[in-house]
Amino acid sequence: MANGPEDRLRELEDRIKAAKRGTGPKKPHQEEHYSQAQHAWRMVIELVAGLGIGFGIGYGLDAVLGTRPIMMVLFILLGFAAGVQTMMRTANEIQEERKAQAAAKSDPPPMGD
Repeated sequence: MANGPEDRLRELEDRIKAAKRGTGPKKPHQEEHYSQAQHAWRMVIELVAGLGIGFGIGYGLDAVLGTRPIMMVLFILLGFAAGVQTMMRTANEIQEERKAQAAAKSDPPPMGD
């Protein structure tokens, strides 16, 4: 048993080192596997962000210019279009990634000399 604070601290450090030895190097965030739900949430957040930014800009311009709903409606529509465009870009990115993975799986290994 540990008698003093130094002994307890040394014991804790030994346990931390042992725990760190059990974990290998972590993959970068971009290399992690994403599920379908994570991709879907990413797209939803992109769309909502576009709408929110469009609403904020339109509301601000309406307040400054005194034109109540016109700019807000216009910028909400522009924000929606930007959100959809970003969602489509994300969908294409995911599709290209899956095509590359499928091509890598179907390619036979090169034959050595």
